[in-house]
Amino acid sequence: MKTGRGQGGQQGRDPHRRGGGEHGRQGPGGALATARERWVRTGGVDLCVAELGDPDRPTVILVHGYPDSKEVWSEVARGLAERFHVVLYDVRGCGRSTAPRPLRGGFTLEKLTDDFLAVADAVSPDRPVHLVGHDWGSVQGWEFATVRRTEGRIASFTSMSGPSLDHFGHWIKKRLARPTPRRAAQLLGQGAKSWYVYLLHTPALPELAWKGPLGKRWPGILQRVEKVPAGDYPTDSLPTDAAHGAWLYRDNIRARLRRPRTDAYAHCPVQLITPTGDAFLSERLYDDLGRWAPQLVRRTLPAQHWVPRTRPDQLTAWIAEFVTAKEEGDPAKGVGASGPYADRFGGQLVLVTGAAGGIGRATAFAFAEAGARIIAVDRDAEGAARTADLARLIGAPQAWGEAVDVSDEAAMEKLADKVDTEYGTVDVLVNNAGIGLSGSFMDTTTEDWQRVLDVNLWGVIHGCRIFGKRMADRGQGGHIVNTASAAAYQPSRILPAYSTSKAAVLMLSECLRAELAGQGIGVSAICPGLVNTGITGTARFTGVSAEEEKRRRAKAARIYGLRNYPPEKVADAILRAVVRNQAVVPVTPEARGAHLLSRFTPRALRALARIEPPV
Repeated sequence: MKTGRGQGGQQGRDPHRRGGGEHGRQGPGGALATARERWVRTGGVDLCVAELGDPDRPTVILVHGYPDSKEVWSEVARGLAERFHVVLYDVRGCGRSTAPRPLRGGFTLEKLTDDFLAVADAVSPDRPVHLVGHDWGSVQGWEFATVRRTEGRIASFTSMSGPSLDHFGHWIKKRLARPTPRRAAQLLGQGAKSWYVYLLHTPALPELAWKGPLGKRWPGILQRVEKVPAGDYPTDSLPTDAAHGAWLYRDNIRARLRRPRTDAYAHCPVQLITPTGDAFLSERLYDDLGRWAPQLVRRTLPAQHWVPRTRPDQLTAWIAEFVTAKEEGDPAKGVGASGPYADRFGGQLVLVTGAAGGIGRATAFAFAEAGARIIAVDRDAEGAARTADLARLIGAPQAWGEAVDVSDEAAMEKLADKVDTEYGTVDVLVNNAGIGLSGSFMDTTTEDWQRVLDVNLWGVIHGCRIFGKRMADRGQGGHIVNTASAAAYQPSRILPAYSTSKAAVLMLSECLRAELAGQGIGVSAICPGLVNTGITGTARFTGVSAEEEKRRRAKAARIYGLRNYPPEKVADAILRAVVRNQAVVPVTPEARGAHLLSRFTPRALRALARIEPPV
C-alpha cells in the first residue's frame, strides 16, 4: 500500500531522493513488493517511480489512467518483468507522487509530457523506451507519441481505452461537418458514454464526491460492475488521487477538442487494444486511426474497461510480442497474427480437448493462426505435445500440451488449477474429445454405454462446469464450444449410444447458453457430420468378433476418406461460431440437410433411420 500525503502533497516522500535518486529501496506491498523505487524531480513535483526486471533489457514504461495509480499495472508488470525492464510511475498528483501547486493548470498534456521525458531519461537515458498506456495513461501516451520533442525516445506505443484528444477532436468535427444518420448516431452514442466527463468539469463536486461516499464505495463498485479483483488495487490514496485527477479533464478536454492539432501523427509503431465492452469509449472512435498512425496494429478484446486488472495475462502476451518484434526489427513480427479473426483471438487463451488429431488438432491450429495461446489437451501426451509444437510454428505466441483423460473429473480439476496458476483464465473452451461406438441397442453392453457417456457426455460436462465456472467468476465473458454431431438430431438404428451422448451434448449446450448469456459467455454446439478424421480408427463396433470389428473399421475409414471432408473446415466453422455467437452449427452439407429435416419434416428422418445400412 502507498503511504498517505499531506495537504501540500509532500509527506510520504523521501526528501533526499531527487533528480533520479538511487536504486534499491523496496516499493509497496502486493505484486510490486520487489520493485525498486526512486523519485524523479520535474516541474516542481516529485514522481514516484517503481522498477522491476533487469535494467539492461529493453525498458517498458507503463502509464496509468484515472482514477488509478501505478498499482493498476501490478499484475502486468510482474508478467513483463521476466523479459523486460519494467517501469511504472505515479502520475503527478497520484499515489506517492506529489501534486502541483496550484492544481489549476498543473495537469496539462505539455507538463505531463515533461514528466514522461524526465522519467524516461532517468530510467533509460541511452535507449528508446516502449510506452504502454491505459485510460488517461493512453491519452497521455498519444501526446507523447505524436509531439516532435519525443521523437527518438519512444520505440513503440501500446494504447488501450484512451484516444488522442486531437484525434477525438477531428473525429467530432468530421461528424458535425457531415451529420449523416450514422454519424449522428455515433456522436450521440459517444456523448452518452461520456456522461462522467461533464460531471468532472463541475466545480468542487467531483472533489466532494471522491473524498466522501464515492471514494469509499469505488472498490466495491469496480468489483461488482467490472469484476475487478481487489488485491493491492485500488490503494488507500484513491480519494485524493481522484480529486487531483479531475484536473486532467479540466485542463485538457475543452481546449483540445475545440482546437485539435493538425500534426498529431504517431512517429512510432502503435498497437491499439480495444475492449469491446468498454462502457466509456465507443469502438467507432478509432475508425480513422490509420490516418494518424501509419504503423498501426489493431487488436480487440472481449472485456470491459479495466483490462490491466481483469485481463493481465492477455495484455502481458500482446505487449511482450509487440515489444520483442520492435526490438528485433523484424517487420513480419508483432503486427498481429495473419489468420482470419486475428484481431478477435490474438493473445486469447484457448483450450481444446481431443487435440492430438482430427478436428481438435485442426481447431488448435486455426486458433493458433489467429494468434491465440493454445492449450492442447488429449489422453495422448505425445500427440498433445506435438499439436502444441506445431501451433507455435503456425502463429501461437505460446502453446502447451497437457495429457488428461476428460472423463476423469479429478484430473480435469487438477488441470484447471494448473491452467489458472500458470496460464490464466481460459477465454475459449472447445470440448471436442469424443469416441465412436456403433452397434444395435441390444448388442450394446452397460460397459459400452458407460464408456461412451463418460467421454462424450461427462467429458463435456466436466469441461463446462470446471472451466466455465472460472470464466463466470472472472466476469469478463468468454465462449464454450461443444462438439456434438449430426447424430444428435438424426436418429440411427446403429448408433444408439453415440447418438444419445451427442444429443445430450446438444441439449446441454442449449441449456448452458440460456444460463450463461447474462454473464457474457456464449455457448455453441458444433455438429460436423461425416469428416475425415481418425475417429473411425478407434471406433468400437459392438456385437461382432474382433476380426469383423477390424473389417468394419476399415470400411468406415474408406467411406470417410472418399467423402474427404477436411477437419480444417470444421475448425473454420468453430471460429465463426465464436465470433458470431452461433447456437447450433451444422457443418457439412449432409449435416445441414439433416438439421433442416429434423426441424421441418422429422418423419423423413425417422423413416431413414429404419433402413438397415450395408455392413
